[in-house]
Amino acid sequence: MNVLLLVAKAPVPGQAKTRLCPPADPTQAARIAAASLLDTLAAVRATASTIPVLAHTGRFADAEFGAELTAALAGWHLLPQRGGTFADRLANAHADTAVAFPGRPVLQIGMDTPQIRPTLLTAALERLAEHEAVFGPALDGGWWALGLRDPRHASALRDVPMSTDDTGRRTLAALRGHGVQPAILPVLRDVDDWSSALAVAADLPGTRFADAVASVGGHLLSGRPR
Repeated sequence: MNVLLLVAKAPVPGQAKTRLCPPADPTQAARIAAASLLDTLAAVRATASTIPVLAHTGRFADAEFGAELTAALAGWHLLPQRGGTFADRLANAHADTAVAFPGRPVLQIGMDTPQIRPTLLTAALERLAEHEAVFGPALDGGWWALGLRDPRHASALRDVPMSTDDTGRRTLAALRGHGVQPAILPVLRDVDDWSSALAVAADLPGTRFADAVASVGGHLLSGRPR
């Protein structure tokens, strides 16, 4: 069995998806983050022959939809994030997962791509079975997935500046500098700001995420409040 590692933070108002404000207020932004996380949790749980692991930060007791999130995490292996930078926390999440589940390939994703579906995750894991690593680029220059058969290669992440428009390129360069040649997965759009939230929600009618975005009153296609 493969490990599906989700790296996420508790969607607490004022600490989650703050770039959605405005037009969202802090509570609405946290609810959008919570909906994105819930949709992602469901997709991971519906992916066959996988072990679900969450590397988390923040208190879910303080989060929007905290009770639903807690229920959705039943049966997950939970790991606290550790490290001073996001790059360190990502590398440590891979290392800690490898300790908990030695010898198993790990596909790591985040909570910013609620459009992920089990078919996409299954396809990524199939690619990982054929390659030493897989890498999913994001439209904004970052990345949405990193799969490794040898978790030691995650140490390459520690020196990569995260959340920049060239994080993806620099991550690939760091991996290749460690002798790793990842297979490339489809490009996805991360939800980082209001325009990306609208674009992703438009493709996900009837989902928690789309409903949470639609609940923000006054938004137009331009992404500006009335």
